[in-house]
Amino acid sequence: MNILSFDIEEWYIERAFNGGRQEQYDAFDKYLEGILDLLDEQKTQATFFVVGKMAECFPQVVKRIQGRGHDIGCHSNTHTWLNKMTREEVYQDTRQAVDSLEQCIGKKVKSYRAPAFSIGKSNQWAFEVLAQCGIECDASVFPATRDFGGFPDFGNQVPTLISTGAGDIKEFPIATAHILGKDIAFSGGGYFRFFPLWFVTGQMKKRDYNICYFHIEDLIPSSEKMMTRAEYEDYFKESGTLLNRYKRHLKSNLGKKTALDRMNQLIRSQRFISIPQAISQIDWTAAPRIVI
Repeated sequence: MNILSFDIEEWYIERAFNGGRQEQYDAFDKYLEGILDLLDEQKTQATFFVVGKMAECFPQVVKRIQGRGHDIGCHSNTHTWLNKMTREEVYQDTRQAVDSLEQCIGKKVKSYRAPAFSIGKSNQWAFEVLAQCGIECDASVFPATRDFGGFPDFGNQVPTLISTGAGDIKEFPIATAHILGKDIAFSGGGYFRFFPLWFVTGQMKKRDYNICYFHIEDLIPSSEKMMTRAEYEDYFKESGTLLNRYKRHLKSNLGKKTALDRMNQLIRSQRFISIPQAISQIDWTAAPRIVI
Protein backbone atom coordinates (compact mmCIF):
# COMPACT_ATOMS: atom_id res chain seq x y z
CA MET A 1 0.00 0.00 0.00
CA ASN A 2 1.50 3.29 -1.18
CA ILE A 3 -0.30 6.48 -0.11
CA LEU A 4 0.31 9.73 -1.98
CA SER A 5 -0.07 13.07 -0.21
CA PHE A 6 0.71 16.73 -0.84
CA ASP A 7 0.94 19.62 1.65
CA ILE A 8 -0.54 22.80 0.20
CA GLU A 9 0.37 26.11 1.79
CA GLU A 10 2.57 27.96 -0.73
CA TRP A 11 0.07 30.56 -1.95
CA TYR A 12 -0.78 31.59 1.62
CA ILE A 13 2.87 31.63 2.76
CA GLU A 14 3.77 33.80 -0.24
CA ARG A 15 1.04 36.28 0.62
CA ALA A 16 1.70 36.33 4.38
CA PHE A 17 5.50 36.54 4.33
CA ASN A 18 6.60 37.77 0.89
CA GLY A 19 3.97 40.28 -0.13
CA GLY A 20 2.23 38.21 -2.80
CA ARG A 21 4.41 38.22 -5.90
CA GLN A 22 2.36 37.36 -8.97
CA GLU A 23 5.21 35.45 -10.60
CA GLN A 24 5.28 33.12 -7.59
CA TYR A 25 1.52 32.54 -7.73
CA ASP A 26 1.86 31.78 -11.44
CA ALA A 27 4.62 29.24 -10.74
CA PHE A 28 2.57 27.53 -8.03
CA ASP A 29 -0.46 27.36 -10.35
CA LYS A 30 1.65 25.90 -13.16
CA TYR A 31 3.23 23.21 -11.01
CA LEU A 32 -0.08 22.28 -9.38
CA GLU A 33 -1.71 21.91 -12.79
CA GLY A 34 1.13 19.64 -13.89
CA ILE A 35 0.65 17.46 -10.80
CA LEU A 36 -3.10 17.22 -11.33
CA ASP A 37 -2.60 16.32 -15.00
CA LEU A 38 -0.12 13.60 -14.05
CA LEU A 39 -2.52 12.13 -11.48
CA ASP A 40 -5.28 12.13 -14.10
CA GLU A 41 -2.95 10.37 -16.52
CA GLN A 42 -2.15 7.70 -13.92
CA LYS A 43 -5.78 7.48 -12.72
CA THR A 44 -4.47 8.17 -9.22
CA GLN A 45 -6.20 9.84 -6.30
CA ALA A 46 -4.15 11.61 -3.62
CA THR A 47 -4.79 13.38 -0.33
CA PHE A 48 -3.98 17.10 -0.34
CA PHE A 49 -3.48 18.55 3.15
CA VAL A 50 -4.46 22.21 2.77
CA VAL A 51 -3.90 25.16 5.10
CA GLY A 52 -7.22 26.65 6.22
CA LYS A 53 -6.23 30.14 5.13
CA MET A 54 -6.00 28.81 1.58
CA ALA A 55 -9.76 28.31 1.66
CA GLU A 56 -10.23 31.95 2.67
CA CYS A 57 -7.63 33.63 0.46
CA PHE A 58 -7.26 31.22 -2.47
CA PRO A 59 -10.48 29.16 -2.62
CA GLN A 60 -10.06 28.61 -6.35
CA VAL A 61 -6.93 26.55 -5.66
CA VAL A 62 -8.69 24.32 -3.14
CA LYS A 63 -11.72 23.86 -5.41
CA ARG A 64 -9.47 23.04 -8.37
CA ILE A 65 -7.89 20.17 -6.41
CA GLN A 66 -11.22 18.83 -5.20
CA GLY A 67 -12.73 19.22 -8.66
CA ARG A 68 -10.13 16.82 -10.03
CA GLY A 69 -11.34 14.12 -7.63
CA HIS A 70 -8.84 14.36 -4.79
CA ASP A 71 -9.25 14.18 -1.02
CA ILE A 72 -8.92 17.45 0.90
CA GLY A 73 -7.39 17.23 4.38
CA CYS A 74 -6.45 19.93 6.89
CA HIS A 75 -2.89 21.23 7.32
CA SER A 76 -3.64 23.64 10.21
CA ASN A 77 -4.97 27.16 9.69
CA THR A 78 -1.84 29.32 9.40
CA HIS A 79 0.94 26.71 9.15
CA THR A 80 2.14 27.34 12.72
CA TRP A 81 3.94 24.42 14.37
CA LEU A 82 1.67 22.71 16.91
CA ASN A 83 4.53 22.29 19.37
CA LYS A 84 4.77 26.07 19.57
CA MET A 85 1.09 26.46 20.52
CA THR A 86 -0.97 25.86 23.65
CA ARG A 87 -3.74 23.29 23.74
CA GLU A 88 -6.39 26.02 23.40
CA GLU A 89 -4.51 27.60 20.51
CA VAL A 90 -4.34 24.26 18.69
CA TYR A 91 -8.07 23.77 19.22
CA GLN A 92 -8.95 27.22 17.88
CA ASP A 93 -6.53 26.91 14.96
CA THR A 94 -7.87 23.49 13.97
CA ARG A 95 -11.52 24.42 14.41
CA GLN A 96 -11.14 27.51 12.25
CA ALA A 97 -9.18 25.65 9.57
CA VAL A 98 -11.67 22.79 9.36
CA ASP A 99 -14.62 25.20 9.21
CA SER A 100 -13.00 27.23 6.40
CA LEU A 101 -12.13 24.17 4.35
CA GLU A 102 -15.56 22.59 4.79
CA GLN A 103 -17.31 25.78 3.72
CA CYS A 104 -15.04 25.94 0.67
CA ILE A 105 -15.49 22.37 -0.56
CA GLY A 106 -18.96 21.65 0.79
CA LYS A 107 -18.11 18.41 2.55
CA LYS A 108 -16.66 17.14 5.81
CA VAL A 109 -12.89 17.28 6.31
CA LYS A 110 -11.76 14.13 8.11
CA SER A 111 -7.96 14.02 7.79
CA TYR A 112 -5.14 16.15 9.18
CA ARG A 113 -1.39 16.67 8.99
CA ALA A 114 0.45 18.99 11.36
CA PRO A 115 2.90 21.48 9.82
CA ALA A 116 6.43 20.06 10.02
CA PHE A 117 5.02 16.88 11.63
CA SER A 118 4.92 18.90 14.86
CA ILE A 119 3.09 16.40 17.07
CA GLY A 120 5.43 14.52 19.39
CA LYS A 121 5.67 13.10 22.86
CA SER A 122 5.56 16.53 24.52
CA ASN A 123 2.27 17.52 22.88
CA GLN A 124 0.60 14.21 22.15
CA TRP A 125 -2.54 15.73 23.70
CA ALA A 126 -2.98 17.23 20.21
CA PHE A 127 -4.51 13.94 19.02
CA GLU A 128 -7.38 14.41 21.45
CA VAL A 129 -7.82 18.00 20.26
CA LEU A 130 -8.00 16.79 16.65
CA ALA A 131 -10.69 14.28 17.61
CA GLN A 132 -12.62 17.04 19.37
CA CYS A 133 -12.56 18.98 16.09
CA GLY A 134 -14.02 16.08 14.11
CA ILE A 135 -10.76 14.74 12.66
CA GLU A 136 -10.89 10.97 12.14
CA CYS A 137 -7.48 10.23 10.61
CA ASP A 138 -4.06 11.82 10.88
CA ALA A 139 -0.69 11.74 9.12
CA SER A 140 1.39 13.85 11.51
CA VAL A 141 3.60 11.21 13.12
CA PHE A 142 7.23 11.26 12.02
CA PRO A 143 8.66 8.34 14.04
CA ALA A 144 12.20 9.68 14.13
CA THR A 145 14.05 12.80 15.23
CA ARG A 146 13.74 15.86 12.97
CA ASP A 147 14.19 19.63 13.17
CA PHE A 148 10.77 20.95 14.09
CA GLY A 149 8.89 17.84 15.15
CA GLY A 150 9.40 14.13 15.27
CA PHE A 151 8.01 11.40 17.52
CA PRO A 152 10.78 8.78 17.82
CA ASP A 153 8.99 7.18 20.81
CA PHE A 154 5.80 6.48 18.83
CA GLY A 155 6.95 2.94 18.16
CA ASN A 156 4.92 2.08 15.03
CA GLN A 157 5.51 2.63 11.33
CA VAL A 158 2.24 1.10 10.13
CA PRO A 159 -1.36 2.40 10.28
CA THR A 160 -2.25 2.58 13.96
CA LEU A 161 -5.31 3.40 16.04
CA ILE A 162 -4.73 6.13 18.63
CA SER A 163 -7.25 6.07 21.47
CA THR A 164 -8.02 9.47 22.98
CA GLY A 165 -10.63 10.70 25.42
CA ALA A 166 -12.53 12.20 22.48
CA GLY A 167 -12.45 9.10 20.26
CA ASP A 168 -10.10 7.12 18.04
CA ILE A 169 -7.75 8.58 15.45
CA LYS A 170 -6.55 6.45 12.55
CA GLU A 171 -2.86 7.33 12.28
CA PHE A 172 -0.75 7.00 9.12
CA PRO A 173 2.88 7.49 10.25
CA ILE A 174 5.78 8.18 7.91
CA ALA A 175 7.91 5.11 7.17
CA THR A 176 11.66 5.31 7.77
CA ALA A 177 14.76 3.36 6.78
CA HIS A 178 17.38 2.31 9.32
CA ILE A 179 20.67 3.74 8.05
CA LEU A 180 23.94 3.81 9.99
CA GLY A 181 22.11 3.26 13.26
CA LYS A 182 19.52 5.98 12.65
CA ASP A 183 15.91 6.00 11.45
CA ILE A 184 15.77 8.21 8.37
CA ALA A 185 12.71 9.16 6.33
CA PHE A 186 13.05 8.74 2.58
CA SER A 187 9.65 9.22 1.00
CA GLY A 188 9.06 12.97 0.92
CA GLY A 189 10.20 16.54 1.47
CA GLY A 190 13.92 17.22 1.68
CA TYR A 191 14.61 13.53 2.28
CA PHE A 192 13.18 12.62 -1.13
CA ARG A 193 15.26 15.37 -2.73
CA PHE A 194 18.42 14.06 -1.05
CA PHE A 195 18.20 10.33 -1.79
CA PRO A 196 18.52 8.91 -5.33
CA LEU A 197 15.29 7.58 -6.82
CA TRP A 198 16.56 3.99 -6.94
CA PHE A 199 17.07 4.12 -3.17
CA VAL A 200 13.57 5.50 -2.54
CA THR A 201 11.85 2.91 -4.72
CA GLY A 202 14.01 0.15 -3.26
CA GLN A 203 13.01 1.07 0.27
CA MET A 204 9.35 1.27 -0.71
CA LYS A 205 9.42 -2.23 -2.16
CA LYS A 206 10.67 -3.59 1.17
CA ARG A 207 7.47 -2.51 2.95
CA ASP A 208 3.77 -3.25 2.66
CA TYR A 209 3.00 0.33 3.71
CA ASN A 210 4.44 3.67 2.60
CA ILE A 211 3.18 7.24 2.61
CA CYS A 212 4.87 9.80 0.37
CA TYR A 213 4.53 13.54 0.90
CA PHE A 214 5.44 16.46 -1.34
CA HIS A 215 5.30 20.26 -1.31
CA ILE A 216 5.06 22.27 -4.52
CA GLU A 217 7.82 24.52 -3.18
CA ASP A 218 10.13 21.48 -3.05
CA LEU A 219 9.73 21.01 -6.81
CA ILE A 220 10.55 24.53 -8.00
CA PRO A 221 14.24 25.42 -8.48
CA SER A 222 14.81 28.40 -6.22
CA SER A 223 16.77 31.61 -6.60
CA GLU A 224 15.65 32.88 -3.19
CA LYS A 225 18.30 34.40 -0.95
CA MET A 226 18.91 33.21 2.58
CA MET A 227 16.34 34.57 5.03
CA THR A 228 17.15 37.56 7.16
CA ARG A 229 17.21 37.00 10.90
CA ALA A 230 13.84 38.76 11.28
CA GLU A 231 12.23 36.71 8.48
CA TYR A 232 13.54 33.45 9.93
CA GLU A 233 12.37 34.18 13.46
CA ASP A 234 8.95 35.37 12.27
CA TYR A 235 8.38 32.15 10.33
CA PHE A 236 10.17 29.46 12.35
CA LYS A 237 9.61 30.97 15.83
CA GLU A 238 13.18 30.22 16.92
CA SER A 239 16.53 31.98 17.06
CA GLY A 240 17.64 33.17 13.63
CA THR A 241 21.37 32.65 14.08
CA LEU A 242 23.51 32.61 10.95
CA LEU A 243 24.09 28.87 11.40
CA ASN A 244 20.35 28.13 11.73
CA ARG A 245 19.54 30.22 8.68
CA TYR A 246 22.32 28.68 6.58
CA LYS A 247 21.30 25.11 7.50
CA ARG A 248 17.66 25.83 6.68
CA HIS A 249 18.59 27.48 3.36
CA LEU A 250 20.75 24.51 2.39
CA LYS A 251 18.09 21.95 3.34
CA SER A 252 15.36 23.90 1.57
CA ASN A 253 17.21 24.04 -1.76
CA LEU A 254 19.10 20.74 -1.95
CA GLY A 255 18.02 18.66 -4.95
CA LYS A 256 15.30 20.99 -6.23
CA LYS A 257 16.56 21.01 -9.82
CA THR A 258 15.74 17.33 -10.31
CA ALA A 259 12.92 16.89 -7.77
CA LEU A 260 9.99 17.36 -10.15
CA ASP A 261 11.28 14.88 -12.72
CA ARG A 262 12.06 12.33 -10.01
CA MET A 263 8.63 12.72 -8.39
CA ASN A 264 6.96 12.25 -11.78
CA GLN A 265 9.00 9.08 -12.36
CA LEU A 266 8.02 7.79 -8.92
CA ILE A 267 4.29 8.38 -9.47
CA ARG A 268 4.46 6.71 -12.87
CA SER A 269 6.37 3.69 -11.57
CA GLN A 270 4.35 2.95 -8.41
CA ARG A 271 0.66 2.45 -7.70
CA PHE A 272 -0.62 5.09 -5.26
CA ILE A 273 -3.89 5.67 -3.41
CA SER A 274 -5.38 8.39 -1.20
CA ILE A 275 -5.96 8.15 2.55
CA PRO A 276 -9.72 7.43 2.21
CA GLN A 277 -8.91 4.62 -0.21
CA ALA A 278 -6.33 3.26 2.25
CA ILE A 279 -8.80 3.39 5.14
CA SER A 280 -11.24 1.21 3.22
CA GLN A 281 -8.53 -1.40 2.55
CA ILE A 282 -7.27 -1.80 6.13
CA ASP A 283 -8.66 -4.23 8.70
CA TRP A 284 -8.70 -1.82 11.62
CA THR A 285 -9.73 -4.55 14.08
CA ALA A 286 -6.25 -6.02 13.57
CA ALA A 287 -4.35 -2.72 13.62
CA PRO A 288 -2.06 -1.88 16.56
CA ARG A 289 -3.55 0.47 19.12
CA ILE A 290 -1.93 3.17 21.25
CA VAL A 291 -3.70 4.84 24.16
CA ILE A 292 -2.91 8.53 24.67
